[in-house]
Amino acid sequence: MALPLQQPPVRPERFKAPPLPAMPVVDLSKPDVASVEYSQHRTGLSRHRTELSEHRTDLSEFRTDLSGERTEMSMRRTGMSFQRTRLSAERTLMSVIRTSLSLISFGFTIFQLIRGLAQTGTIEVGQHAARNFGVTLVGLGILLLIVGIIYHIQFMLGLRYERDDMQREGLVYAQSHFPISFTLITAFVLLAIGVSAITSMVFQVGPFF
Repeated sequence: MALPLQQPPVRPERFKAPPLPAMPVVDLSKPDVASVEYSQHRTGLSRHRTELSEHRTDLSEFRTDLSGERTEMSMRRTGMSFQRTRLSAERTLMSVIRTSLSLISFGFTIFQLIRGLAQTGTIEVGQHAARNFGVTLVGLGILLLIVGIIYHIQFMLGLRYERDDMQREGLVYAQSHFPISFTLITAFVLLAIGVSAITSMVFQVGPFF
């Protein structure tokens, strides 16, 4: 469940500084009176500085609140970036699946086609030429798929560990979960189909023979 966003900080009203106290005109022939008037003038200046300091304090608190809000938004953006990275890894695995599927299907089709033409006498090829060519393509597709699956699993585990570490350190919310990868499930299914296909081609047994 997502945490509610905090209310945005309220900017302090524009401060209109009062005019500086006027310099008193004193009679220097009366030192006591002059000293009192100068003291009152200094008190007025101190009060003026205090008002300015209070306004600067309000502005500092406002900047602090803004900084906290920016930090929260940055944490949320970082959490969403993990999801975008996960989806990018899913798309990469999809590309591997498409390439592997093309190799496996093309290799098996070529094997069956050349084998059928050779059996009917339409073309003359070696006894194992069709099988070797098809097995090579299917094996290349299986190898590419295995490498893609291993890379995907390692990458996703590293991404999860990094996300958990950042969550424990309070650097990211990490409230959205990583769902089950149906792309990875599809890759394993295609791997099983590829292994069955190459087994049928080599040993002439299995569901595809």
